Amino acid sequence: MRKKKWVTPFLEKEEQYLIKDLHCLKEERPVYAEIGMGMGDFITQSAALHPEIFYVGIEKEDTCVARAIRKAQEEKIGNFRVLLADAGSIEEFCEPDSIDLIYLHFPDPWPKKRNHKRRLTFPPFLKKYANVLKDQGILILKSDNTDFFEDSLEYFSQSDFTMEEIDRNYFREGEPMTAYQAKFVAEGKPISYAKCRLRKV
Repeated sequence: MRKKKWVTPFLEKEEQYLIKDLHCLKEERPVYAEIGMGMGDFITQSAALHPEIFYVGIEKEDTCVARAIRKAQEEKIGNFRVLLADAGSIEEFCEPDSIDLIYLHFPDPWPKKRNHKRRLTFPPFLKKYANVLKDQGILILKSDNTDFFEDSLEYFSQSDFTMEEIDRNYFREGEPMTAYQAKFVAEGKPISYAKCRLRKV
């Protein structure tokens, strides 16, 4: 994505939504995090609909972060914060046992085998999520890539996550969608969905 000139000065002045880590948050509400939130369509809509939940968007592209913050500002959303960070560093900016739910919406499938270790569902990433999720915490995956989705189910089966729901033609009327999901729905493209629960020993 091409970086816009307004992005850097905008983020430098941002004091409400952009945070450096979650260590300072003292939230009594459940905390839901979306890893790779893109431009924030899903998470800002969800936050507006569910004030009883605190939402955190994690995104490494600063232009996406800035646009998501603008959406939150326009809607005056209070239960939403953003981290400009990479998913691989999640243990650095999240306390252990601090997240109730993680969304992985349409992550890069990295189809070539030599790049599988970069997948956000690859076992080392699942271990990181398991560390920051609470016991009985939930991980939700959506993907339009069948091979990636099926491989991810195999990764989950070898982890501390227990599969609770699988839907290979997922759609919920009225549910907030990412920009990718809205595009796929309009094209009639099937979406695969998996819901897993973490059971810590």
